[in-house]
Amino acid sequence: MRAMLFDAPGRPLRPAEVAEPKPEPGQLLIEVAACGVCRTDLHLVDGELSAGHTPLILGHQIVGTVAGSHRRVGVPWLGWTCGHCEFCRSGRENLCDRARFTGRDIDGGFAEFTVADERFCFDLPPGYADVQAAPLLCAGLIGYRALRLSGDPARLGLYGFGAAAHIVCQVAVAEGRRVFGFTRPDDSAAQALARELGAEWTGDSMGPAPEPLDAAIIFAPAGELVPAALRNTAKGGVVVCAGIHMSDIPAFPYRDLWEERTLRSVANLTRADRQALLALAPTVPIETHVQRYPLEQLGRALDDLRAGEVRGAAVVDVKAAS
Repeated sequence: MRAMLFDAPGRPLRPAEVAEPKPEPGQLLIEVAACGVCRTDLHLVDGELSAGHTPLILGHQIVGTVAGSHRRVGVPWLGWTCGHCEFCRSGRENLCDRARFTGRDIDGGFAEFTVADERFCFDLPPGYADVQAAPLLCAGLIGYRALRLSGDPARLGLYGFGAAAHIVCQVAVAEGRRVFGFTRPDDSAAQALARELGAEWTGDSMGPAPEPLDAAIIFAPAGELVPAALRNTAKGGVVVCAGIHMSDIPAFPYRDLWEERTLRSVANLTRADRQALLALAPTVPIETHVQRYPLEQLGRALDDLRAGEVRGAAVVDVKAAS
């Protein structure tokens, strides 16, 4: 089968012909139709996160069909948990000490076929084409979890308006929240998308908000945004760091955190998150904005993501001609 392989940080991904994987008991063999490109893939390529093995097939927003059937499934980042540790037993499987992740520990979806634990695969809403469904499987899930952990904010700031923010913005607006979009000052495309999706204001991520926020979610992996977001947050507000990796947070005065502000992170996702989001998506309805790339142009997709040149979400269309 065709696949794109990651060998080591700093080295370009390479196209290869590799053996089709064989499912073990409890696994599904999936013919991949599309796979979303996530900033986590970029963190692995850039060496900011460690790969479970190499060569590795990246990709964890997988949409495909179970081989030999017409069953369409999605495969997310969380690919396996032990089911026995204190976190799994308490409904926090996203924190499982032995968890294995798709596209990091388990070969992922930037290939024509993949295998996945059936317990962590799920059926997809019928109203979404393959390429449009892919961003829901990580960008959507992490954004949704971050929104729920932000409390019940009337005024919500979104820092970094990429794949996750463009989905969670639609959910927040549908729930009657006022959304404020924070981007790089020169990112007119992201600001235009934010306003198109219902944000009432857009502006510089390092600048002041037009009024105090009840909560802020930081999707951009830039630690300097944490003090900036805290300064824009009202008393009792919440700042949620939604990325798996972030540059170091600079020192900031205690007064920026005082008055019962909360700073917290989001880690991974749970199967309960996916059930809730996929039930909600058609009712909003969430519309994913995507830039599609053929499999062999995965490297270009990652370069575009690194440069901030993706409007919405980048998705590899595995069946598209290169």
